[in-house]
Amino acid sequence: MKANRSFNLKKNTRAQVGIGTLIIFIAMVLVAAVAAAVLIQTSGILQQKAQSTGKQSTQEVSSNLMIKNIEGVRSTDGASNTSATIDMLKLSVGLNVGSSPVDVNQVVISITDGTIAHNLVYAGNSKTYGQMTGFDDADATVNLKALLTTSAAPTKYYSVDRIRDEDQSFSQANPVMNTGDLIIVYLATTSAAANSAAYDYMGSLDANATLVSSQLNLVPRTMVNIVMTPESGAATIAEFVTPSSYGVKETVQLYP
Repeated sequence: MKANRSFNLKKNTRAQVGIGTLIIFIAMVLVAAVAAAVLIQTSGILQQKAQSTGKQSTQEVSSNLMIKNIEGVRSTDGASNTSATIDMLKLSVGLNVGSSPVDVNQVVISITDGTIAHNLVYAGNSKTYGQMTGFDDADATVNLKALLTTSAAPTKYYSVDRIRDEDQSFSQANPVMNTGDLIIVYLATTSAAANSAAYDYMGSLDANATLVSSQLNLVPRTMVNIVMTPESGAATIAEFVTPSSYGVKETVQLYP
């Protein structure tokens, strides 16, 4: 008769400790530390790029400039004769809420009457065409007269003047708009007919010289398209049709 045999497993809760296990443990810790450092650095770089891209994207899709209204002015001889065309446009321009400052030096204005198109820069911009002849960095009236009477100026330049500038940040030499600022942008649109008639008055302004032709011809029922493109941000577009008759008015409301 066989004796009953029982087998008992010995419980051993002690792990093997040795130099090999220690080396493996240290290696795993080092690898984990290096991986963590790489991940932290990569996430930091991605965060910075995401913030930069987001800021640039916001600037590009936001519309900074806003054309509030446009008036057309007809030239005269200072007496009873009035041009049959709109010979100057006055654009009231401000900034949308939350817009960043806009350097008018970098704003390009495109205007077309359906036949002729001009790309205009600020009269004080010295980098595109060179500063407009006769530009004065302190007097907006002098610049307007130069714009109206200097050869080729109406096809290359526009001039500006401030209406509201509480922080005194806007000047002819440094035309930077901040939130709340409001300016007038002058576009010379003198027709060849007004030039031939030797008109020298634009509203109450005596230009002291014959107005130069802009090659544009804003007669009644003319489709006019104006695009203001800032350095960053969406372009601002104003499109309108001149009235069917100007009547006896020297100043005509055109937009909106």
